Amino acid sequence: MKKGLIISLAIIVVAVLLIGGWLVGLYNGMLGSRANVDNQWAQVETQYQRRLDLIPNLVNSVKGAMAQEQKVFSDLADARTKYAGAGTTDEKAAAAGQVEGALSRLLVIMENYPQLKSMETVQSLMAELAGTENRVSVERKRFNDLVKEYNLKITVFPNNIFAGMFGFKAKTYFESQSGAENAPNVQF
Repeated sequence: MKKGLIISLAIIVVAVLLIGGWLVGLYNGMLGSRANVDNQWAQVETQYQRRLDLIPNLVNSVKGAMAQEQKVFSDLADARTKYAGAGTTDEKAAAAGQVEGALSRLLVIMENYPQLKSMETVQSLMAELAGTENRVSVERKRFNDLVKEYNLKITVFPNNIFAGMFGFKAKTYFESQSGAENAPNVQF
């Protein structure tokens, strides 16, 4: 009888340890996924900052050749200010969309002024900016991939039960601004 009781207790202890280990692993996996998403957003922000640092140099180079396009320059400055003041990921993503819109209008203007394209400084800055835009695109894709993985991890059964208990919430994908699919129309 004692031997049967000891075996039963041992089986219960092993089962509790296995279930406890599984829960710890589940929790740590969700924490790791959330940390990966947050880290990837930091990478997106790094590229946004690079872009924001390049824009004043490009604007100042172009300004010297075309003082009449002040609205585009002020739109870029306003968009940069909004990004700097944004607090949440969603606010920063919206502000980044405004920067992109203003920047695309500047690029259209530059296309209409061939003498600007031939300026060595402008060419160099445009190449830097194009490289940065590619980096931003890659980092956004990586961010969205990690958000998908994290959201899936916290919504599948039985993870969703424990995710709710531990306060894990779905993350928002980065989405382009409404109208981003349309090229800007600049008229002189």
